[in-house]
Amino acid sequence: QVRLVESGGGSVQAGGSLKLSCAASEYIDSRSCMGWFRQAPGKERERLAFIYRYFGSVYYADSVKGRFTISQDNSLSMNGLKPEDTAMYYCAADLDVPAPNGAACYAKSEYKYWGQGIQVTVSS
Repeated sequence: QVRLVESGGGSVQAGGSLKLSCAASEYIDSRSCMGWFRQAPGKERERLAFIYRYFGSVYYADSVKGRFTISQDNSLSMNGLKPEDTAMYYCAADLDVPAPNGAACYAKSEYKYWGQGIQVTVSS
């Protein structure tokens, strides 16, 4: 069973930056979907950024497009952070790939492997 562990979260002022990392307990084939979700208190889980690693094909939610960047190591660079970005952030991965592109990874209904989550807090 693959375990994922997030790191790099914390508190930052609005306009600041953070980089989240996602370490896997074992090798994950590059022909896989990996991505990031977040969930704020009282809100539904939100899909953020996804990558089909073999081709480096990425897809972003409109809410983070132009501010967040996902890399092939499944790290998430977050710039221009806003208070509304405050949430628990989760990385996820799955070898079951609906199609070899980032959009398909974004739309994928379920992910098999998850991290435990890490808090990001943005103050105004």
